[in-house]
Amino acid sequence: MAKIERPSIFLAERASLRVTFLVFSGASIMCVASALDPLRAANRITGETLFDYRLVSMTGDAPVTTCGLPVAVSGRFDPAEAADMLVVIAGFGTQNYATSALLAGLRRAARTARAVGGVEAGTWLVARAGLLEGRNATTHWEDMEDFMAAFPGTDVRPDRYVIDGPVFTSGGASPTFDLMLHLVRSRLGMAVALDVASVFIYDQARAATDAQPLVSLGRLDGYDPRLAQAIRLMEAHVDQPLTISAIARRTGVTTRTLETIFFRSIGETPGAYYLRLRLNAARRLVVDTRMAMADIGARTGFSSAAAFSRAFSRAFSEAPTRFRQK
Repeated sequence: MAKIERPSIFLAERASLRVTFLVFSGASIMCVASALDPLRAANRITGETLFDYRLVSMTGDAPVTTCGLPVAVSGRFDPAEAADMLVVIAGFGTQNYATSALLAGLRRAARTARAVGGVEAGTWLVARAGLLEGRNATTHWEDMEDFMAAFPGTDVRPDRYVIDGPVFTSGGASPTFDLMLHLVRSRLGMAVALDVASVFIYDQARAATDAQPLVSLGRLDGYDPRLAQAIRLMEAHVDQPLTISAIARRTGVTTRTLETIFFRSIGETPGAYYLRLRLNAARRLVVDTRMAMADIGARTGFSSAAAFSRAFSRAFSEAPTRFRQK
């Protein structure tokens, strides 16, 4: 996309913003709601249609979200239809939707829209259309490495959401809510944004540049802060696991104290938790990718394919090859 850009949508403006949400089957209902509901609430709070939104799909049929709930849409995606903001929301199965017709449609829509962006796996479709070349972007943390390999011309960041000129990207449901609150605050002011957040009793807004966590800890009130520090170290070293003594040392406690913290807070030892974290990461790769089992084992810190298979089988009662066939 050329760097000659229209006025940003993320500036103070009271005019109605026309928003098109392009939703694909396999998207998360939480991503859809996080993108849509803050704008609906802003309209209700202000008593004006300051966000004139519509939901569409590629075929005009209701896309089915991952939980099985269909999303009602007003029709099929028409790239020629006027929109200030196009939001592409996708999840599983995105590779099946990247047709030449869709990508051409996204490029055409981007020529007239003031902003185009992707939510979660929607980022892949925006990138395949060439709209992220030379831009900063993010995607869901599970896909970060594959995304960087697929789009070397994009500066991929682990941020919750990224806005780079007329393109924006978000890593998942919670970052999307933050992004939409940022849009409301930028256009309508802090008071309206606070009222929107209050509608949803939402008080966990974070900075766009906060890194996406592998393990979402939520509110840590009542938890030992050293627990969060240890878990963050574990998630940062999935492929080359640290020893528990090394984690304890970096956390500033003895190994015995770390074990006490984990057992009191989580009910298991740090070693058991670390192994479970790595195996859960491996399970996602087994189910969601066609990556070779040896590569999955290496990527999740196992010394050999045999060691990975044994650990996976003990945890999930099936060998990873059989688990993938389900």
